[in-house]
Amino acid sequence: MISLSLQEIAKIIGAELIGAGEIQVTSSVETDSRLVKAGSLFVAKPGEVTDGHLFISDAIANGAVAAIVEHKVDDAISQLVVKDSVHALGLLAAFVVAEVKAKGNLQVIGVTGSNGKTTTKNMLREVLSIAGETVAPEESFNNEVGAPYSMLKITENTKYLVVELGADGLGSIAYLTKMCKPDIGIELKVGLAHAGEFGGIEITENIKAELVEEMDSTGTALLNIDDSRVANMASRTKAKVHSFGTNEKSQYRATNITLSLEGTSFLFNRPDGSSDSVRLQILGEHHVYNALAALSAGDLLGVDRKSSITALENMVLAERWRMERHVREDGLVVINDAYNASPESMRAALQTLAQLGRLSGKRTVAVMGEMAELGQFSAVEHDAIGRIAVRLNLSQVVVVGLGAKLIHMGASQEGSWDGESMYFDEISEALGFLRGMLTGEEIVLVKSSKSANLRYLGDDLLEETK
Repeated sequence: MISLSLQEIAKIIGAELIGAGEIQVTSSVETDSRLVKAGSLFVAKPGEVTDGHLFISDAIANGAVAAIVEHKVDDAISQLVVKDSVHALGLLAAFVVAEVKAKGNLQVIGVTGSNGKTTTKNMLREVLSIAGETVAPEESFNNEVGAPYSMLKITENTKYLVVELGADGLGSIAYLTKMCKPDIGIELKVGLAHAGEFGGIEITENIKAELVEEMDSTGTALLNIDDSRVANMASRTKAKVHSFGTNEKSQYRATNITLSLEGTSFLFNRPDGSSDSVRLQILGEHHVYNALAALSAGDLLGVDRKSSITALENMVLAERWRMERHVREDGLVVINDAYNASPESMRAALQTLAQLGRLSGKRTVAVMGEMAELGQFSAVEHDAIGRIAVRLNLSQVVVVGLGAKLIHMGASQEGSWDGESMYFDEISEALGFLRGMLTGEEIVLVKSSKSANLRYLGDDLLEETK
């Protein structure tokens, strides 16, 4: 973060300052006392499990010069007292981003969508780092705490800030957008992820649209026009609009998409008529959209085109447990994609598995768990996924956990022979079955929401050799 005095910070966040105002925060802003170092500012926030106020002494011992608190603590500790420490974190992030933008050449790229945000954010980091100091969130830091925390990592020398904007109800993306004021706003997809929580896909669309609605005429909205709900956002923004996708109306367009066990290839076509081949090591046609978004943003920002492509081609994986491919010693291919799951991403992953099976001649095994946060849509969507798995002619379906049982029931009703789908209550039971039936001549996809914990089953499969 840029260096600020406690007096300056108190004014920014509207805090009561207890301590010497001239003390400077010269290092990071942290919400975890274990990450504090000399010169840090610690933000004590109440949590669902514990309370950051309990760790203030640890933060001070680790080098924090002060703490943002919601109630007064030991008078010996320099503190900034506020009503809401998370809101204060956001105010501080908004000030720092605006200050760095005013003083330098900082460009902010905001990314939202029901699927693909984290992968696109990682791809943007690789592309933009070529051209200058780039800050992007670790993991999926995209909410009212994680997003401002990531924003506060910038310095006076930061050229690009990538912000992942997660949805947490109406107004949530607008709140984060006002905080970071993106120069480029990327809209990836509107899908059923969180639709149960929000009350329907129409509300999800409205929440996602908040990114471009908050942008003004100086910004650029970069829209995936293959998604009709995203394409409609062109009329909801004052920003300049650029598009990406696979249809002929796309300004940045992917053609000649091919898939293999080694990755995904396509031809990247630009508005000026030029094109280049891209060979991703990352599996899945759905990741072409993420790559298109990253390359298009890089092109709009003037990043060297050849270097951008090379940066993406050098990426080994999108993120841990996201279409993460491993080959066991006996030839078994395991694709671990069990960190997030929505109906759209589940379908895309199953289609990728089926394609890879046809191309390689290997048997295909889909191990699936619950898709969380679907609410009223849960039953019909889980049933549909089971039926799709059978229609794709996958060799074996394995369903794990009560929350996913309707996948098994849908597959059983759609299937033509007994045993096409197997159901297990416990992960250990599924693992035992898989270890007994896998020969090394298969491709196994492991797919579920994080809460189902199947990502660890995918890791365990790699340890089994024959």
